[in-house]
Amino acid sequence: MSSETDYVHGYSEREAERLRDQAATVRELLHHDTRYPAGSEVLEAGCGVGAQTITLARNSPEARFLSVDVSPASLEQAQAMARREGLANVRFQQADIFHLPFQDERFDHVFVCYLLEHLADPLGALIALSRVLKKGGTITVIEGDHGSCYFHPETKEAVRAWNCLIEVQAALGGNSLIGRELYPLLAQAGFGEVGVSPRMVYCDLSRPEYRDGFAGKTIAPMVEGVERLALEMGLMDPASWRKGIEDLYRIAECPEGVFNYTFFKATAVKRSPKQRP
Repeated sequence: MSSETDYVHGYSEREAERLRDQAATVRELLHHDTRYPAGSEVLEAGCGVGAQTITLARNSPEARFLSVDVSPASLEQAQAMARREGLANVRFQQADIFHLPFQDERFDHVFVCYLLEHLADPLGALIALSRVLKKGGTITVIEGDHGSCYFHPETKEAVRAWNCLIEVQAALGGNSLIGRELYPLLAQAGFGEVGVSPRMVYCDLSRPEYRDGFAGKTIAPMVEGVERLALEMGLMDPASWRKGIEDLYRIAECPEGVFNYTFFKATAVKRSPKQRP
């Protein structure tokens, strides 16, 4: 993050738990192909509470990770989790990605997850990250796209509550629809060999782990977390808001509940100046 105040979901313990639940539920979907070579140094930008860090470190035990975030409170939680998991290949440091305290071309690889959506200048962030990446090194970016969501049963209150999340995040300077923009953003930042892989999460009663872990413990609490701002902005009245949230939770509880959402995972390579158009 560029600051602690522009994180739409806040820094509560419930939010930290939601992030860990989400990471665990979609770990295989997002990270079955996230691996780094032995001896490489990887910058994880915007590590938050370490929900992704654990998987990165376990998947590449012989790589070295430096995980940074602007929030000291989040870093404390990430460090505590790493200690509990016995991870020896991760270090943590407080840093703002727009002013990274590292020399040019220090890292072999850069990893970014759920960060760009919260930034007013995602292109500037990618350019800043490119500075510390070695030529020929890779960047991996994972973002969601709230416009990819659909669900059943669908009520007007649930749809409106979901759209409140999009509108609140936009009001804070973020973009929860950024998943669809990863290819052009990486290309504009000067990266080459850009490839984007959609990763769809589909939940119904035949996939109880996804229904509980994603629809119930991730999505509904994520929307519920913007209640204060949504009501202060007059986006919904309190009664309609409460019904909308109840309807979203019901998707994970009723037999006919269905939820669908798409993440986008992009990879790209830092080109040398002579390779750029």
